[in-house]
Amino acid sequence: MADGPVPDPSPDPIPDPIPDPQGKFLGMPYDWRKPTAARVKSRMWNPADPRLFTPRSYGWGYDMNFYWLTHPGRYFKKGTS
Repeated sequence: MADGPVPDPSPDPIPDPIPDPQGKFLGMPYDWRKPTAARVKSRMWNPADPRLFTPRSYGWGYDMNFYWLTHPGRYFKKGTS
């Protein structure tokens, strides 16, 4: 018997042709998972997220964090504190 690692006779796994449900394509975020109320709220009304434009809760591109549109003073003040 030989000591040492035993080589794996199986070939390299075939890459999955189905893309991930979320990621980036051409620099734009996408998310093809079924939207949930929590995810939609976290993207469209989230004072804890400093971004004005957030990745869409469903689809390709960006949504707007409407919290910062309704509180513009806080948006500009957060950068100075």
